[in-house]
Amino acid sequence: MKYLPFLSILLVLAGQPSQAADSISLFDGKSMAGWSGLDGKAPGAGWSVENDTLHLNGTPGGMLLSDKEYTSFELEWEWKVESGGNNGVKYWVTKVGGKEWLGIEYQMIDDQKHPDGLKGGSHTTASIYDIKEPVAGKLLKPVGEWNSSRVVVKDGKIEHWLNGALASEADTTTDEWKQRIAASKFKSKVGFAPGKGHIMLTDHGDKAWFRNIRIKEH
Repeated sequence: MKYLPFLSILLVLAGQPSQAADSISLFDGKSMAGWSGLDGKAPGAGWSVENDTLHLNGTPGGMLLSDKEYTSFELEWEWKVESGGNNGVKYWVTKVGGKEWLGIEYQMIDDQKHPDGLKGGSHTTASIYDIKEPVAGKLLKPVGEWNSSRVVVKDGKIEHWLNGALASEADTTTDEWKQRIAASKFKSKVGFAPGKGHIMLTDHGDKAWFRNIRIKEH
């Protein structure tokens, strides 16, 4: 019986989002400090901070870019979307061709109701959007509940984690990656995902919530 309290603690910790040692917060729970709209503009009115949560309320807010650029890192956050909703977190975001802010996207979507999610494969939650599909049986929670996600980027290798389990991975230094890009919507985007760039919180016109956004650089 004396082992039960310790076991209970382990079970509780297992259900919590991991936080890499020496990680720093990208969201202070009180403001949008450290983030800006595209091209240095102020965040749109659709973004607000409520109860330690960064909320996109469904009205235009625009994309949010981290002030800093990152190369190799571990990024963690918690999120949820509304029923039928769509959002995502992008990284290695740069202004491709001097025109479009683009990057690799961790897809966050209602797989069962949003038209893009219903396409399946690389358009579903935790995919490397439009590039590589997630594993079968990924640990996705029901819409309206908080999910915990993590992106690990090191030496050109990327991993997408969902609720403590690896959901998708790729090596951007390989020919396979080049082939996947060539088969994606980014095939004509010269300079896409150059190995360094901003973090982006996207706005696809739907309600979304973010909290506990943290990053550790390698």
